[in-house]
Amino acid sequence: MAKYDKADIERRMQGAIDSLKGDLSGLRTGRANTSLLDPVVVEVYGSMMPLNQVATVSAPEPRMLSVQVWDKANVTAVEKGIAKANLGLNPMIDGQNVRLPMPDLTEERRKDLAKLAGQYAEQSKIAIRNVRRDGMEALKEDEKKKEISEDERKRFEDEVQKLTDKYVGEADQAAQAKEKEIMTQ
Repeated sequence: MAKYDKADIERRMQGAIDSLKGDLSGLRTGRANTSLLDPVVVEVYGSMMPLNQVATVSAPEPRMLSVQVWDKANVTAVEKGIAKANLGLNPMIDGQNVRLPMPDLTEERRKDLAKLAGQYAEQSKIAIRNVRRDGMEALKEDEKKKEISEDERKRFEDEVQKLTDKYVGEADQAAQAKEKEIMTQ
């Protein structure tokens, strides 16, 4: 049976792009974005839980996040979890809510965030190229086993390269859009 599977290669490359978009959405711009708190984990009931499992996060204003904690006993744990996440936010307790005003970004912080967006894109492109390498190796194995001809292998290699170029381009576009958003907000 042939090892080469174009659908699997495309799925894995798309997974790298989806992961990149998730990473980029967690980068802070000047606007309040609920996905900013996705990496926050809170110690409640003796275990570590994602913030979205103990509270509702909303953005009532463009420069404010609000965290509605479901159990009043967990309010201080949520505050500590947000502070520990090192997002540059200053949580303020307001009853059963934790309010997070978004401070203005300094020019230096903007440049750091833009650089980080570029690093995320580079990691994504490396993952895409690794998938390409796996696809090329699978094609060579299939040719050795006489499951495909040399012409078929070359045609499939062109397909894999076109997919690679497409997804690397998507990664670059996503990173450039995020860098522009960071620098202009």
